[in-house]
This record gives sequence, C-alpha cells and structure tokens, in this order.
Amino acid sequence: MNDRVAGGGAPLEQAKVRATPKGRTVDPGALAEVQALLGAAPRRRDLLIEHLHRIQDCYGCLPDRHLAALAQEMRLALAEVYEVATFYHHFDVVEGGEPAPPAITVRVCDSIACELAGARTLAEKLPAILGKDVRVLHAPCIGRCASAPAAVVGRHPVPNATPEAVRALVARRALEHPEARPVKRAADVDVLAYHAARAVSPGYVDYAAYRAAGGYRLIADCLAGKRTRDEVTKTMEDAGLRGLGGAGFPAGRKWRIVAAEPAPRVMAVNIDEGEPGTFKDRYFLERDPHRFLEGMLVAAWAAGVGEIYVYLRDEYAGCRQLLGHELARLAAAPPCALPPIHLRRGAGAYVCGEESAMIESIEGKRGMPRLRPPYVAQAGLFGYPTPEHNMETVFWVRDIIERGAAWFTGHGRNGRKGLRSFSVSGRVKKPGVHVAPAGITVRELIDEHCGGMPDGHELYAYLPGGASGGILPASMADIPLDFDTLNKYGCFIGSAAVVILSQNDRAVDAARNLLRFFRDESCGQCTPCRVGTAKALALMEQAAAREATESLCRSGTRRCSRSSARRWRTPRSAASARRRRIPSGAW
Repeated sequence: MNDRVAGGGAPLEQAKVRATPKGRTVDPGALAEVQALLGAAPRRRDLLIEHLHRIQDCYGCLPDRHLAALAQEMRLALAEVYEVATFYHHFDVVEGGEPAPPAITVRVCDSIACELAGARTLAEKLPAILGKDVRVLHAPCIGRCASAPAAVVGRHPVPNATPEAVRALVARRALEHPEARPVKRAADVDVLAYHAARAVSPGYVDYAAYRAAGGYRLIADCLAGKRTRDEVTKTMEDAGLRGLGGAGFPAGRKWRIVAAEPAPRVMAVNIDEGEPGTFKDRYFLERDPHRFLEGMLVAAWAAGVGEIYVYLRDEYAGCRQLLGHELARLAAAPPCALPPIHLRRGAGAYVCGEESAMIESIEGKRGMPRLRPPYVAQAGLFGYPTPEHNMETVFWVRDIIERGAAWFTGHGRNGRKGLRSFSVSGRVKKPGVHVAPAGITVRELIDEHCGGMPDGHELYAYLPGGASGGILPASMADIPLDFDTLNKYGCFIGSAAVVILSQNDRAVDAARNLLRFFRDESCGQCTPCRVGTAKALALMEQAAAREATESLCRSGTRRCSRSSARRWRTPRSAASARRRRIPSGAW
C-alpha cells in the first residue's frame, strides 16, 4: 500500500509538522486575561457559551484576540469558537481594527405588541437623545409585552418605556436588573393574577417561605417511597397535562417513554420563551420559583433522571439572578437528596426555544435544530435519553399531584379540560398573564379576565398563539382556545400568547412585523424559511410602497412615475449573515 498523503505528496513519515497551530497566533496577554476570567472553571466543550459570556460581560464585547486565546485554552478550533460567537445576538465579535461597541447598549423591543405601543417612534428618537456614546438596537421580543413598549438599558428592563425613562437610567448608569425582594408569606404573592405587570422586580416566595407553606414535601415523600413512580405518572396522564411550551406533548406519557429508555438519563428545562407575545414563564418564575423547582424534581424522579439542565434566556437577567440565589439556598439546606442541577444561560436566539436547538446550545454549539429521528427522548442532551420540558409544564406538577387529576380536569369550557396561562398583550385594558379554563374563547378572555377593550377600540383580529400561531379575524372570536381546536383554521395555540388587535390596527402591518421577525430569526436550515420569509416580506413591503405612492398620486402631492416605485430587493437575513461570518486565518 502506498503510504502517501491523500492526493499525492510526500510519504506520511516525511510530512512536515507545524511548529505552531494553523490559524491566528495567540497573544500571551490575551491568554493570561482569559485564564484569569475562567479561573478554575472546567474547559469542557459544553461550557463554551458560558465562557463567552464571561468575556462579553467583562469587556463589553468579544475581541478577536480573546477568542483566539479561548480557543487555545479550550483546545478547540478557532473556527468552532467563531461560529458559535457569531451565531447569537448578544455576543459582539470585534475584529482587530474595528472599534469596540459603546459601553452602554439600549435594546428597544420591536415585536408586535411593542410596535403597536409605539416602539418604532421610541427607537427613532433615542439616538439623538442619548448621543453617540450609547448604542441603540432593535431587539426581538424581550418578554415584557404586557408593559409595551419595552426596552432594556444594559440589563435593566424599562417597562412602558419613554425617552425620558431611558435617558434617566442611562444618566445614572443603572445598567443592572434591580434585585428582587422575597416576601414573608406565600400568600403575599398572588400567582394567578398580574396586577403588578409594570413591576420590574416583583416580590417572590423564597426558600424559607416556600418550605414553611409545605414546599418540597411532595418530592421528599416520593424519594421516601410514600408515592411510587407509576402512581405519580398515572396521575399526570389522567390529568392530561400537555407540554405548555407549544408542542403539547402529554407530560405523563413523556415521563413513561423516557423511563423505559436505558440509563443514564438527563433532563432539560426550557425557559427560552422567545415567541413574540409570550411572557408567562418569566411571570411565574419571578414570583414562585420553588414551585417550578419542585415540579422539575418530581418530573426528573418519575422519569428516572440523574442530572438536570435549566436553560434560561439571556434577556431574563433578573430571573437568572433570583434562580441562582435560590438554587444555592436549596443546595445548602436540601429537603432531600437532590440531583446535580445546572443553570445555563442563553445568548439571544429565538430558535433555541425549539427543544433540540436548545440542547445544541447547552452543549456549547450553535442553536441549530436536529433532524429526527432519533428523538430527544431517545438520544438528547449529550446523547442520553432526555425529557425536555417547558418551565410552565413542570410548574403545574405539584398542584396536580397533591390535588389530584380530577381537580385539574374539573376546569375547562366548550368541551376542553384543564387550565391554561394566557399571555395577553395588545389592545386590552388589563394585559398580562391570566390563568383561565382551557377552551375559553378570546371574546370571553377579553371580557372576563382582561377588563375589556380600551375605550374607543373594538376587536378587529387576534393572534391566538404568538407570532407563529396565525392571525384570526374578530368574526372567529368564539373558537375555543386550546390544543387542536385551531388546527383546521391553519392556526394553533402554541404557548398561548394572545395578541389583540383593534380597528385602529391592520392585519397586513401585523403580518409584516411577524415576517420581519422570522426573517431575522430563521436558523437557516430550511430554504422555505430562510429564503421564503425574506422574499415574502420584500413583496409585502413593495406592495406597501406602491400603495403609499398611489395614495400620494391620488392626493396630487406627488407626481406618479414608474421610477418612483420601490424596486424589489431581497434583504439579507441578519441571522444568515452571522452564520457566514468566518475570520481570516481561522481555517
């Protein structure tokens, strides 16, 4: 056999070996800085995004010299580090000759509820008010639709944002999320209403208050043998609780499927609710975090899981602070044996709300959805059988197990069973999270839970399931809102993000907003989404420009000509641009 390099060349034993790795030379100073930032933290591949956050938080960007140092420290190819760093919105990669971004970044949400409330005007005014030392960016949904328009100064949310409120925070350099304060009694927090929609950091039930109210007794009983796995799983199956992240897969059945797979098994909890109009997970987590944690532990026990990963979107800085603090208290005085629980931080990518894309991100990669089969229940996180749950799904577990399946199924309307948490925004008097019977209609939801339409507004249309759930007219406002009830109309309830439009709004404007979102947030794997959303949006914008031109012609204020029409052009997806960015010398 000819022992030569493929394609010809010198024999392998005579091939030259590089004295240094191919790619960029690592700056010793940058390497020392990266090593100091990482400290004793492991250099595992799955921690790449966590380590990128450390650099971004420290320097306000990701200088290329630090990326090269990080690649060497983690023994990764520089191209691997770059493809991850340039995939996510919240990482700012800075090449050698480029200036670093300003020290303060203001993000203005431009998703549908915020656009209805005037976010576009806000974003246009802010650069002149804040000056060149502050960067103003348009941002996808930040999960504060009930207090639109919303903005974020650094990591400090600004509900019902005005230029004056944003300028005041910038002047004070108030860039961090205000610390949440615990309440003395669980009864002091009403988790079934949203009266504090405008509160940045509402009071929450801490570990002591939760334990005093009987918290963690359920998981302790499970581990003590007072309840069996089959008994608990059967109760969940009888309750019919389905995944509340949008997919709607029955929770109890998922536990049984995963438990039948060979060990070891790991669990992934998704709190990356990036669907425009959705904010229910943040609402519950900010107020009663341990109810979620106990439900998560029960689900993990029932499915035979030995390790848990919680993936939290980066926009929820206050939740990350609160959850980290409470997890530490839980570990310091555990009510029973606990599995390892890891809190992982997203970096701004809507697609990571999809279960397999989230798993890729937890593993330190780009959030690209996996092909199926195998399903994540068979081969998920790190290749192990993985029950993946939305945060709200496990939030209901304690109530259902303690009160029984009949309690949960006793709620419902129009032939549906159970309870749903609706994130309601747009043209209603009381936007917010409203817990209502499954099967309620949007007309009933507005009248009974949202205080009705604002004065002078009438129901014109609504989104029953966020940006991807479709748009329905007011004439279809009496359809039960639940899984499977909307499918025949080409819509679905998804995460139950309901956005209300009035006669002052136009469905075509809403559709343009949603298409703009999906154009920029497409993962890019499928041509119909990657190319189709961009072209559809371009066609709609071309039609809007033509309509505006014709209107001016009719009014006689502008002379109509073929050259005045806007030329069609396919805009380039921002997400695609991030994915294609490869540094010189990385290969």
